[in-house]
Amino acid sequence: MTIQPVPVDYLYSAITLPEFNVFAVQFGDFGIRWYALAYIAGLVIGIYILRRETRLPTAVMTADQTDRLLNYLLIGIILGGRLGYALFYNAGFYLNNPVAIFYIWQGGMSFHGALIGVAAALYVMSQRHKIPLLALADRVAMVTPIGLFLGRLSNFINAELYGRVTDVPWAMIFPNSDGQPRHPSQLYEAGLEGILLGIAMYVFWRRGWLGTQGRLSGVFLLGYGAARFLVELVRQPDAHIGLLAGGLSMGQVLSLPMMMIGIYLLRHGWRSGR
Repeated sequence: MTIQPVPVDYLYSAITLPEFNVFAVQFGDFGIRWYALAYIAGLVIGIYILRRETRLPTAVMTADQTDRLLNYLLIGIILGGRLGYALFYNAGFYLNNPVAIFYIWQGGMSFHGALIGVAAALYVMSQRHKIPLLALADRVAMVTPIGLFLGRLSNFINAELYGRVTDVPWAMIFPNSDGQPRHPSQLYEAGLEGILLGIAMYVFWRRGWLGTQGRLSGVFLLGYGAARFLVELVRQPDAHIGLLAGGLSMGQVLSLPMMMIGIYLLRHGWRSGR
């Protein structure tokens, strides 16, 4: 994909970001990265909220089961996210270097892969603990925007997954990039997938949508899929993949089935509610 440079005037007006330390806590060459901290914080806050929900009449889990849910989510996110990245975004490399799949400290996680991993983990938990699958998924979907918001902020701090070259007034020049002003697509995603989708989840929870299984899961899948599809229009495609058929990015292709499943669950929930 050819990058068209913007006029020099825009280079002077663009916001130049400093290079942040990728480690939130560092001990020499090792430490806790911002991205890992975002995962941990999102999971801990989400489980805390779900533990409080166990006190309500709508609860389908006990507090102990909520704690067990954390283990299932961790396994699903790590395995699904890593395998999804290897399959969707760099299959050729990992087929030739299968051991590199386990080098998770080198980065490379796929949200759509993590979603599949979490779905599998929730299915296993629902079978073992006799909890309705959609009811379990609704509760996880309800708190997921918290982790998405923190994760996108971490992408911004790490100066990764930035947008395409642009001349908008809020364009930013990211460290270790080509020096061109770009869309801060990480902040777009933090606002849409984190704040806006989180507000929607809260509003629908207040309206009692947890009482109808599948509704909140449908809102999440449709909302995230639509937000990701839109942001991908200004997000820089992966250099080794580029754009696919029809000018779609890999993120857009993977978001389409999410939206379709979300619409199906919303229709199913609407009919059940009626």
